[in-house]
Amino acid sequence: MAKAQDARKEKKKEPTKTTKEKKAAKDEKKKSRESSSEL
Repeated sequence: MAKAQDARKEKKKEPTKTTKEKKAAKDEKKKSRESSSEL
């Protein structure tokens, strides 16, 4: 339980980076899916 709380704290420390990375990964997946469906 303590480990999970520590991980959460670490995420809170730099939320902008994590959210940006998540969004980038999502966009990347979306793009690849769209391009593959077009082929």
